[in-house]
Amino acid sequence: MYAGLVDLPWWAEVLITLGLTHVSIAAVTIFLHRHQAHRALDLHPLPAHFFRLWLWLATGMVTKEWAAVHRKHHAKCETPEDPHSPQVLGIHRVLWTGVFLYVKEARNAETLRRYGHGTPDDWIENHLYTPWHKLGVAIMLAIDMALFGVLPGLLIWAVQIIWIPFWAAGVINGLGHFWGYRNFASPDASTNISPWGILIGGEELHNNHHTYPTSARLSIHWYEVDIGWLYIRILAALGMARVKKVAPRPRLGTLRPVVDFDTLQAVIVNRYDVLSQYARSLKQVYREELATLQDSKRFRGLKRWLATDAGAVPQEQRGRLELLLGESTALQTAYAMRQELAAVWERSNASREHLLQALQDWCERAENSGVRQLQELSLRLRSYVLS
Repeated sequence: MYAGLVDLPWWAEVLITLGLTHVSIAAVTIFLHRHQAHRALDLHPLPAHFFRLWLWLATGMVTKEWAAVHRKHHAKCETPEDPHSPQVLGIHRVLWTGVFLYVKEARNAETLRRYGHGTPDDWIENHLYTPWHKLGVAIMLAIDMALFGVLPGLLIWAVQIIWIPFWAAGVINGLGHFWGYRNFASPDASTNISPWGILIGGEELHNNHHTYPTSARLSIHWYEVDIGWLYIRILAALGMARVKKVAPRPRLGTLRPVVDFDTLQAVIVNRYDVLSQYARSLKQVYREELATLQDSKRFRGLKRWLATDAGAVPQEQRGRLELLLGESTALQTAYAMRQELAAVWERSNASREHLLQALQDWCERAENSGVRQLQELSLRLRSYVLS
C-alpha cells in the first residue's frame, strides 16, 4: 500500500536525490542564470524547454521573476536597494532566510517591469508556468511518492524543494558576498566560495561571475572547476547551445617600446586583471616596508585594505592606514597611483587621446618612482595584448 513502483535500498534513494537536485542546479545555472539573466549563451529550444519544465516541477520558480531579481542584484549590488546583500542585511539573514528576500523582491512590480525583459512570453508561460507555478511542485510530489513510496517520496521531494532556496538563495547570495577568496577587486564584495564549482554547478565562483557577469564560463584559473561550463560545452558540441561571450584571458606579448592605443585598449579590457596584479604588488610593498618600520605591530592587519577603495575602508581602520602611509613614501606612492590608474577606465566621458595620455603619464611616473613593484607593473601593462 505504501510501496512505490520501484523498490530501492536507502543508499540508492540518496544517490537519486542527489542526482535530481543536481539537475535543478544545472537548470538554474545554465538556463536561468547564464542564458536568461545574462544572455551569455543561446540555448536550443529543446534543452531550454526541458529546463523550464524541470524548474516548474522541482522549484516552482518563475523565469521572469528570477531573472529580474538577479539583474537588480547586479545593478544595485551592496546598496540598500540590493535584494539580498549580506553586507547590508547581515550574513545570517541572507544565509538562512534568503529565499524570503527573493520572494519579497519577486512581488515588486517595478522590479519585474524594469529588469524582467526578454524572458519567455509564450502561451505555456502565460497560461501554465507562471499562473500555476505551485502546481508543478505538487505534481512532482505525486511523482516522487508514486515512484518511491509515500515516506521516501515525501523526503526526496522535500530535499528537492529546499535545495535551490538554501544553496542558491542562501549560500551563493550570502557566503558569496561575505566569505571566500577574490581573484579580482570587483566593486562589490563578491567572493569565490570554492575553486571547485561542482556542488552548486559552478556558482561557487561568484567573484569571477561578478567581475565578468556576461561570461558563460565562470572559471578563470586552471585549478578552478566550473561544471556548468562543462555541460554547456557538451550542449554546444551537440548543436544545442551557442556561447556568446566568455571572460577574456589576460595575454602578454612582447614589450611595447611606447604606450599606444593598442596598449590602452588591452589594459581597459584586462582592467580587472590589472587591479588583481596591483593588489599583489601593494601587498609586496606592504611586507617590505613593514620590515623597515619601527614598532611595525601597529600596522598589522592593514594589508587587506590597501587594495580597497578608500570609501570602503572601515572607519576604525582609516586612521591606522593614514598613519602607515605617512610613514612609508613607497607605500603612499603605490597606494595613490592605484586610484589614478583606475581612473583611466573609469573616465567614460574622456576622449581616447586623453585616456592614452593619462596612461602614458602613469607608466612614466611608475617607472621613475623608484618602487620596484610599480616598475614591474608598468612593464606588464605595456605587454598586454588583446586576445
